[in-house]
Amino acid sequence: MSSDAATQRQVFVSGGTSGIGAAIAHAFAQTGALVTATGATAEEVRAAQPAPNLRHQVLDVRDGAAVKALIEGLGPLDVVVNCAGIIQRQAELEPEAFERTIDINLNGTMRVCAAAREGLKARQGCIVNTASMLSFFGGGLVPGYSASKGGVAQLTKSLAIAYASDQIRVNAVAPGWIATPLTQALQQDAQRSAQILSRTPLGRWGQPQDIADPVLFLASPAARFITGVVLPVDGGYLIQ
Repeated sequence: MSSDAATQRQVFVSGGTSGIGAAIAHAFAQTGALVTATGATAEEVRAAQPAPNLRHQVLDVRDGAAVKALIEGLGPLDVVVNCAGIIQRQAELEPEAFERTIDINLNGTMRVCAAAREGLKARQGCIVNTASMLSFFGGGLVPGYSASKGGVAQLTKSLAIAYASDQIRVNAVAPGWIATPLTQALQQDAQRSAQILSRTPLGRWGQPQDIADPVLFLASPAARFITGVVLPVDGGYLIQ
């Protein structure tokens, strides 16, 4: 870590060890911010790509006490990004898997936001949540994921109102079809991939960096009068 830590932007990214979360964590670190990125297991943390200004820690966002201890221990915060999430295709039709997805994707996001509020208030920081295309329409095999991401969109709007008195902005990005380990099965399914690309006007799978850059914008002074927004980053998928 840099020696002038007190003057650097302090950034927290849950689910920041792989995929979109890792791209966001690395993007902030490359700007010179001090970034704490978490993974749910020690294995995820060990597998994460190291970088200057970036440290990885284990955090299961279902554990409220652990969330509170870690985030409050970071002190003042400039940016919090919620990327921790799972998808359990087909299994989510059963209540137990549905509940687990909701607890991680939606309740976990709320736990992080609540724990970070005082730290963000100290620096008039901001939150960027991760919604989804499935915040806008349903998914027959992923009712838990769809419900959780619909919830994240509404949570984002609600906390934007609730936290405005602390000058904390709360926004979300809604990724389209992004090439990550979470979508690997769909990428490898030629028929399903073709269907996705045929509906995406820009005609390609998104890359994690395509999400990281809008997150940097929403967390920047350029977005100082933007709050409560759920920004689709989907290559035009929603407009078809």
